[in-house]
Amino acid sequence: MTDQQIGRVLGIALRCRDKGKMTEVAEAEARVDGGLDGDLAVQAYRGVTLIAAGQWAEVQKELESDLPWYTRRANVLVDAERLGHLIGREITVGDVQLKIEGETKPCDLMDRLHHGLKAALKPECRGGVHGRVLQAGTIRVGDVVTCGTG
Repeated sequence: MTDQQIGRVLGIALRCRDKGKMTEVAEAEARVDGGLDGDLAVQAYRGVTLIAAGQWAEVQKELESDLPWYTRRANVLVDAERLGHLIGREITVGDVQLKIEGETKPCDLMDRLHHGLKAALKPECRGGVHGRVLQAGTIRVGDVVTCGTG
């Protein structure tokens, strides 16, 4: 089996409290029973959320804004154009293995953070994806993100 490089981790952020401020970190430990250490508790299938830098740039252009990427409240910013094609597939982020379970759909909080953000995130899976942690480990800024090709 060969691996296709999807991109690199550009940023990692953790939610300190529900609807609270996000904190950027250089690395985070992923747990099989949930998400990232230091992040709010989540259901295992939503363990880690990822957003594509290319799509975040599209959102920023559409909104004529310069919001930090973690305004989306995703855990991992990936240097990639899109991530929606990964739904249903297994990926590796550093030494962490994830199964991408679905689209991270934007909620009403997005409009409270910036007017129009929820609608801007809806098309083409711009809000990112979420995945179940299959193999625990550390995710670091700069890590390569790969997907098996067969």
